[in-house]
Amino acid sequence: MNYLRLHGRKVPLFPLSDFYEGKNLPEISLVDPDEMPEICRNLLVHQNDMTPTLERHFNSRIKLKVIHSVQVGLLYKREVLLVLEKNGQCVEFGAIQIHLSNFIPSHRALILENRIPLGTILHMNRIPHISQPSAYIHVIPDPAILKALGLEQPQPLFGRCNTLKDLDGWPLAEVVEIIPPLTISEEKS
Repeated sequence: MNYLRLHGRKVPLFPLSDFYEGKNLPEISLVDPDEMPEICRNLLVHQNDMTPTLERHFNSRIKLKVIHSVQVGLLYKREVLLVLEKNGQCVEFGAIQIHLSNFIPSHRALILENRIPLGTILHMNRIPHISQPSAYIHVIPDPAILKALGLEQPQPLFGRCNTLKDLDGWPLAEVVEIIPPLTISEEKS
């Protein structure tokens, strides 16, 4: 597993690193939230789920597009894009590991359908949980991320490493969330 160091402790790049097994990860470093552009800071630096945050910001429902997925027992990992329902614009690239054992069967079924983002499933089913970002990251995208986001040239991206837990502290998911470059017109959508 690949790690970044933060104040002497290791911050995992998991589950993104699992999708790079045998390949080099893109260039990723820790970043202080104050060093991010304001729009990125507003979208990333909070203890809320990303899906509803992005839906409010862009005034559009979010759809899930799965790039890769793998299930081992009750652990389900997927590399995904979150896109706006209104125009198909990609607003997040991410990798998530979901602990299916901590969901009831009907919620597991929704997750495994790969149609609805986890954040939407949590909110529409009123599943109590907390979001605990552990690090904020600066990413220079590699060809895989460039292709996923539809970018022609590498440019700095920002993201976060986050853990979702139920109210008893059991993990629901670990996620690395990276947002694409946002233009001024997109900011005011």
